[in-house]
Amino acid sequence: MANPLLDFWLRLLGQEAPDERRPSRLSRRQRRRIPRASEVQAEATIFLVLRRMRVPLIVLILIFAVSVFGLTLVPGQDPVTGATIRMTFFDAFYFMSYTASTIGFGELPVPFTPAQRLWVTVSIYLTVIGWAYAIGSLLALLQDRAFRQALALQHFTRKVKRLREPFLLIVGHGRTGELLSKAFDELGKRVVVIDIDPERIESLELGSYHADVPGLVADARDPAHLGVAGLANPGCHAVLAITNDDEANLTVTMTAALLRPDLQVIARTTSTSIAERMRAFGEPTVVDPFDRFGEHLGLGIRAPASYQLITWLESGPGAALPNRGHPPADGRWVVCGYGRFGRELVADLHREGIEVTVIEAARDGGDDAPEGVVGDGADPDVLERAGVADAAGFVAGVDNDASNLSMIAAVRRLNPDVFVAARQNRPSSSPLFAAMETDALLVPPELVAHEVYAQLSTPLLWRFVQEVPHRDDEWAAGVVDRLVELTGKRRLPPLWKVRLDRAEAPALQGWLRSGEGRTGAVLRDPDERDQRLAALVLMVLRDGECLLVPDDDLVLQVGDELLLAGSAAARRGLDATMLVGGAAEYVRTGRRVATGWLWRKFQR
Repeated sequence: MANPLLDFWLRLLGQEAPDERRPSRLSRRQRRRIPRASEVQAEATIFLVLRRMRVPLIVLILIFAVSVFGLTLVPGQDPVTGATIRMTFFDAFYFMSYTASTIGFGELPVPFTPAQRLWVTVSIYLTVIGWAYAIGSLLALLQDRAFRQALALQHFTRKVKRLREPFLLIVGHGRTGELLSKAFDELGKRVVVIDIDPERIESLELGSYHADVPGLVADARDPAHLGVAGLANPGCHAVLAITNDDEANLTVTMTAALLRPDLQVIARTTSTSIAERMRAFGEPTVVDPFDRFGEHLGLGIRAPASYQLITWLESGPGAALPNRGHPPADGRWVVCGYGRFGRELVADLHREGIEVTVIEAARDGGDDAPEGVVGDGADPDVLERAGVADAAGFVAGVDNDASNLSMIAAVRRLNPDVFVAARQNRPSSSPLFAAMETDALLVPPELVAHEVYAQLSTPLLWRFVQEVPHRDDEWAAGVVDRLVELTGKRRLPPLWKVRLDRAEAPALQGWLRSGEGRTGAVLRDPDERDQRLAALVLMVLRDGECLLVPDDDLVLQVGDELLLAGSAAARRGLDATMLVGGAAEYVRTGRRVATGWLWRKFQR
């Protein structure tokens, strides 16, 4: 039997109480290394209450004890015989209980004498003073910041400990964290959130989530906070460091790599040096929105349909099909702003063989900065000197939304046909940029959210997205057309993954071993085999090799992993084929086979 007192002191000293019955996939060494100071603070809230309420409770107890004791000493009188009587401790305690609590049943066991009433009067005023002091101290405690934080920490810790399914630990609940929390909640995946801003954590209570989302107001740079948020929990299968602070994201990456090297870590940064420091700890996936936008824009120049397909798949099920832009591959581009975003974009455009003119507010880009124009990008004279009138493309890439919008308006007056790309810095500016109808728009939080979603929602989806740029644009356009034709709508259908092994597809094992299980045959409707399920196989992963959008004649093998897109009805139909022997037999041969033992007997 565990000793609670010993367990408490071991936790207070940062050690783990021995418990051989506790199941865990982590080694004892890994569990011990994770700090537990915050968890001790969460569990010791009761000690904080007792410490703050110690004096008021002692005062109240003393008043009650003196009042009870006094009633037993003050003599009473029997109204019938006139004999002197004294109250017992039980009668005195009972009387003071309902008197001090203002219930008031009256005098007992007999009417009081003047001396007893005088003592009761004094006791009443003393208890009123004692209750006022205790209640005032309690209200002050409830308003105390430290107590509220300890209470919230305790509540958060209980929620995390009650999680019985795998969850994601999201550090940062800005726009990116909010998008990811809602997207994974729609998929039925649990998330735990840490953010240093109280308003963002409070927004979790107002969000329309299907499941409860535990949130903690804390600085994630403290490893103890990550420990109490479930970093040591075997159910935590990924950590997302997506705050707006690169140093905080680096610290979270380091903590996860050192304390839980088995975890998948995805971190956000816009600094090349920070990205290199992150990669020095394990193998985290680093997402740089500035670098990704340049790569996407370069892909859009080379292969517009491929860029359209990738953007659509990363947006998640139900997303509208984005327009297929056509960034000009010929001609000169003008980029306003040569900060972190401008450097990445100019380098990507140069790799595509495009000439670039840079507009800078001040010449501080360094020796590697290309030749350009110094001045305000919203000034028509500066734009004319930069040659916007005959430019093929223009990028408004400074870190101020008002300046970017002003530049777009000025550029379009000088060159209405120019291709315009812009950087949106604040989510509140979305309606303004939507009204501007830019040809390409960088919203860093949304780009990071889409990248992370593609990597974690369906593991095969990220592999498929990485393979798309290596195919020609005509192939990508055909995939887009087939997805649109699949549902009859310009909305992305649900995506899911299946593995054709004994665990997930027991009814197909014999068919697959025979070498006759072709893609088109397996995707027949188990209710009407002459009809095909409304599903498209996007990729087959076999022994590490990717087969993208195979035709219906591909022979499937045991162990193949399939990435599919289709309707919910198609998914249910395929599940029936993989799991129910009778459905698989009907799809394969057209013969109806009873599934129950008794009906099979009758069928024979």
